[in-house]
Amino acid sequence: MDPKQLISCIDFRYITDALTEQEAYEILQNGKLGQKEREEQMLKNGYPAYTTSCAWLGYTDQHLKELCAKALGDGWTRFKVKVGADLPDDIRRCKLIREMIGPNNLLMLDANQRWDVPEAIDWVSQLAEFKPLWIEEPTSPDDILGHATISKALVPLGIGVATGEQCHNRVMFKQFLQAKALHYLQIDSCRLGSVNENLSVLLMAKKFQIPVCPHAGGVGLCELVQHLILFDYISVSASLENRMCEYVDHLHEHFKYPVTIKKAAYMPPQDPGYSTEMKEESVRQHQFPNGDVWKKLISGKNV
Repeated sequence: MDPKQLISCIDFRYITDALTEQEAYEILQNGKLGQKEREEQMLKNGYPAYTTSCAWLGYTDQHLKELCAKALGDGWTRFKVKVGADLPDDIRRCKLIREMIGPNNLLMLDANQRWDVPEAIDWVSQLAEFKPLWIEEPTSPDDILGHATISKALVPLGIGVATGEQCHNRVMFKQFLQAKALHYLQIDSCRLGSVNENLSVLLMAKKFQIPVCPHAGGVGLCELVQHLILFDYISVSASLENRMCEYVDHLHEHFKYPVTIKKAAYMPPQDPGYSTEMKEESVRQHQFPNGDVWKKLISGKNV
């Protein structure tokens, strides 16, 4: 679609104090420069990804080491760790992972909305020695000013704030950007509810010069978001600096056109459509309450 067609897909109500139609048009028009070269680059090398699969809370140290070693062997250089349940445990686990991945690979932290604002600042400050790139969702996803306070406090430590997977519309993202409450913007292709709404957020992120690093830690989210992030690079941001897309390695077997990862990068899909059609057998097995999976669970509970 040409820039005017794309602009016609976006609802600019409530966001013109952050992004006007003319500004959006100019971004898309400028994005045409070098577009073919960026598309060829994506077809050849793919879009950089990071893994969330190595360091969930509750994993034993041995399992964590095994997963990290395998990921390193597969070419992964960006790793995210879940934190927030217990500080001494977080310190120990972050130390272990940093030793595993070395000083030059990227480490990110994810608290999944665990803390109040002062607690978040104190907790993350004590993890700063492990050189995390960002802390993700340090507090309530609705607390824009709280994120701004955390963001300001962590800047001297070189730690950014990442959030957005729970933001459900363009207005929330507008305010996060205006309040300088995030350094890494995490769209969620389902939470925002449409391609159209995501387009407005990608364009606002470009205007505010904030990198987009999508959330994709759920069933089908990798399949869904790959199209948006490829579009963002090819037609909007034209940059890979500090940009990466989340990847988890489970449950792709339920999709007819699963995402393709090569050398820790999302390869552009070659099939038409939006990549989210599930296999009929998977749907049938997981239907509630008569699918085989649920029958077994219910039978087990009754016993």
